[in-house]
Amino acid sequence: MAEPVKVYTVNGNSSGSASSLPDWLVRKRAAKGKGKRTTREHVEGTIDLIQHFEFPEASNRIRTTRDGHHVIATGVYKPQMRVWDLDELSLKFERHSDAENVDFLILSEDWTKTLHLQTDRTLEVHTQGGFHYRTRIPQFGRGLAYHFPSCDALVAATGHEVYRLNLDQGRFMIPLDMTSGDAGDVDGVNVANVNPAHQLFAFGLEGNGTVQFWDPRSRSRVGLLHLPTTTLMPSGADTSVSLSVTAIASRSDGLSYAIGTSTGHTLLYDIRSPRPYAMKDQGYGLPVKCVEWVEGGNRVAGDGMIISADKKVVKIWDRSSANTNFASVTPSADINHLHHVPGSGLLMLANEGIQMNAYYIPQLGPAPRWCSFLDNITEEMEDQTGRSVYEDFKFVERGELARLGLDHLVGTPALKPYMHGYFLSLKLYDAARVIANPYVHEEHREKVIKAKIEKLSESRIRIRKDAPKVNKALAEKIKRDQERELKKEERRKRHKGKDVATGEADAGQEKPNLLNDDRFKALFEDPAFEVDTSTREYGLLNPSSTDLKRRRTVVEEEEDESDKVSSDGLGNSSSHSGESSESEKSEDSSDAGELDQFDPRARHRSGASNPSREKFRPPRTASRVKQEQRPKLVAMHPRRDASHSPNVRGDITASFGDRKRQPGSTKPPKRLADKNEDRGVLEMSWMPTTTAKDDVPSDGEQGTKAKSKGKRKNVETFGAGMERGVDNSEQAGEHGRTGRSKRRSGVRSGSGNVFRNL
Repeated sequence: MAEPVKVYTVNGNSSGSASSLPDWLVRKRAAKGKGKRTTREHVEGTIDLIQHFEFPEASNRIRTTRDGHHVIATGVYKPQMRVWDLDELSLKFERHSDAENVDFLILSEDWTKTLHLQTDRTLEVHTQGGFHYRTRIPQFGRGLAYHFPSCDALVAATGHEVYRLNLDQGRFMIPLDMTSGDAGDVDGVNVANVNPAHQLFAFGLEGNGTVQFWDPRSRSRVGLLHLPTTTLMPSGADTSVSLSVTAIASRSDGLSYAIGTSTGHTLLYDIRSPRPYAMKDQGYGLPVKCVEWVEGGNRVAGDGMIISADKKVVKIWDRSSANTNFASVTPSADINHLHHVPGSGLLMLANEGIQMNAYYIPQLGPAPRWCSFLDNITEEMEDQTGRSVYEDFKFVERGELARLGLDHLVGTPALKPYMHGYFLSLKLYDAARVIANPYVHEEHREKVIKAKIEKLSESRIRIRKDAPKVNKALAEKIKRDQERELKKEERRKRHKGKDVATGEADAGQEKPNLLNDDRFKALFEDPAFEVDTSTREYGLLNPSSTDLKRRRTVVEEEEDESDKVSSDGLGNSSSHSGESSESEKSEDSSDAGELDQFDPRARHRSGASNPSREKFRPPRTASRVKQEQRPKLVAMHPRRDASHSPNVRGDITASFGDRKRQPGSTKPPKRLADKNEDRGVLEMSWMPTTTAKDDVPSDGEQGTKAKSKGKRKNVETFGAGMERGVDNSEQAGEHGRTGRSKRRSGVRSGSGNVFRNL
């Protein structure tokens, strides 16, 4: 079986979505946004290829210009003509008229010149500027046709005459009389057609079921075609209803004609034979509105496809197999007119609804040039699901059927067996579920509330899902190292003058590491491979990242204990154990241990030096070297009386308080050391050096070398950044240190009176 042809609705309501509500009510409810029907109609009509492709009430006729850039349509209410620009896919303008339109023709290649047949028996000529000219005909018109070589507009009307208006001369010509010869009585002419190949006129008559062919050169009838009345009209039909021709379409080859009848049949004729070689029944018994040949050469599907439409359905079929349909479209509103865009698979319908319909059939032909993107849109529309046959049924397995208490319905029409279960009516399933579980509504409510809460929590900050479960710190370190390497590589390339953009492609390719290597996947997933940061081995490998106390081995602890005993010279086990415990708790043996072993206050109180200070020589470490680079204290000397030293100001061994005392004063000044003597506070003085040479401190400590700076004129530097003298070059910055000594000049100053007036 062949795959069904897909029909895509690109404007208006989709086929098969007929609604019992009027179109104006559907629009009113859509504006309010209420009701399930409104939601369904909105979903079905969301795609609009051409914007504002509609009329206030209904549309009558629709055609495209020969250049393929515009669409012209007429409709009501109020009676008007609208033009859409296909390049912009939007409405170009609208123009109102005094009467409703019956039919119109496009005289030029674009939209600028049109001829309109109105219901008030008038013919109106419109130009680019608007309405141009109006004339009347004797009878009510039914159709229009135009003969380009002679500029004659043929008007099919009520009665037996076809009126001719010559647009070149601006006057009516002699009408064509359809009753000439043995044509019989003619109630009217429904349709007129001009063959594009040999310009032969064809007129479909009402009442006698005939088609007359006229030669435009001799303005006389050259042929008469009688339709098979016995075939088209059943024997039991009403004899008062006569057979009429309602639509005619001629093919560009000049030989084939498609004729639509008032009984809903479409007959295909060869101009050389009076018998039809194909016949198609629309199925509704309604008059055929439009018939068109699908033209387009190799671009369209097949050769000789016909489109026929009545008020209800549009059928596309092949002339060689009229019994089968290539495609069928049933719009939601009654059809008034049909137009096929030449060389494409796009159909446009004028109907009794507000929105005009446009359907795209990819298998019929490609999309027009002005909407070539339509193929991509239709691929997305394929995901839309249509109405299923079992939409109102619920599939239930046998076990669930027993839980619902409906197993006694097996074998009844209420259950439809299917595979390993049954199809059950959705209403019956809902009722049985509520009876079996009365709290189903509360459970459903809790589920809905939970879903809403989860939806709201999506915007909150969450943990990254790509983070590993095990060894997160290791994974972060690997990522940081990789980013650092990428930055270094970019800087290296930039330094060498290479284009960084060329390296972006290489950067996009992730280099192999522990994270993206499958061989080490278990390292970040299995807890058995988790790195223990509390072990001593981890601390030795990562001394800067560990935050735990340094653990000693048994041998190191024994050596420390022996050193303590030998240095202290005490055999007291209690003191030994106490000192050993303090050494274990220390974090740095070189810094903290020295402070523990030496206490200057104890020397001042006892008057004896600490033997541990002399024997204990801690190794030089980075912190020790940093401490040696600080300003050094002068050698400590005991406090002496001023009577023993008459010139204490020049004595470098005198303390700071002795040197500060006045030469002639016998009363010593109060010093902080005198006040705190009882508490054992030691007074320490230091003197800055006047040279930049290295000092050689006592106790074997090595001094640090000070970098000599360039000397300035009249300035002497000494000590740790101290200066003596005045540099004239820095007088400009002297105000920043001592403050301003005079009023500023050359600048605008604020007045107190001005601020008071604000």
